[in-house]
Amino acid sequence: MTPTGAPARLAVLGSPIAHSLSPALHRAAYEVLGLDWSYDAVEVASGELAGFLGGLDSSWRGLSLTMPLKREVLPLLATRSPVVDRVGAANTVLHVAGMLRGFNTDVPGFVAAFREAGVESLARVEVLGAGATAGSAIAAVGALGATGALVRARDPSRADGLRDIAARSGVELAVRSWDEPVPSDDPPDVVISTLPGDADAEPGYPDGVRRSAVLFDVAYDPWPTPRARAWAASGGTVIDGRQLLLHQAIGQVRIFVTGAEDGVLERENQVLTAMRSAIGG
Repeated sequence: MTPTGAPARLAVLGSPIAHSLSPALHRAAYEVLGLDWSYDAVEVASGELAGFLGGLDSSWRGLSLTMPLKREVLPLLATRSPVVDRVGAANTVLHVAGMLRGFNTDVPGFVAAFREAGVESLARVEVLGAGATAGSAIAAVGALGATGALVRARDPSRADGLRDIAARSGVELAVRSWDEPVPSDDPPDVVISTLPGDADAEPGYPDGVRRSAVLFDVAYDPWPTPRARAWAASGGTVIDGRQLLLHQAIGQVRIFVTGAEDGVLERENQVLTAMRSAIGG
């Protein structure tokens, strides 16, 4: 269903959420589109999502979800897109006629951000962290041709849930702990960090790896992260988290406005330009 021009409510949910740039992105989009829609950031902690969703009325059009809610929402959805089923996480909920429909725009957002940075194909990648965003990253690099992914995590057992995602994405998965040394003679094409922005942890990449491999750091607050600073100091290339935020958000706008993930927005180039300007990207 494509909505009318009537006012509607939307929000990004998560915890913590005060730092989110999503309200700036979405408000910029709906202003260009001439929609009288509000979009706010709402603190919803783990265990509180079902109660929040149960209180939605007909004024609500959709929700963006951050951690820890991308997995918690799954049993609460009436329908799920194929990408949601593949990666086991939904970052987008469309609310239509009291029904909750789940989507994942992180995967196409990763692909679009890579391509905008000039990365059209990948072979080998490393992923830091083993949460829901790591699953989306693995699915995305599979779409770009990657055949192997190495996940590094403090607790390697947390990566068990990524194995099915990798298999469904045509990616052979290996898992290592932080403590295992990073070889300098066989760098990956890209290192994707799904760690929080203020996390100092890093496996200790040699300068040669930093110069050779692109760092895609999904964090954007604070920016630059310790990893991004180290990568830049070594002369390496960094894709910052605002690019993922931008491209997954335009996917959400398409869903909220058209009712479909493959929907086409009017003046989409203008919408994207306004969204990019809103976050200084």
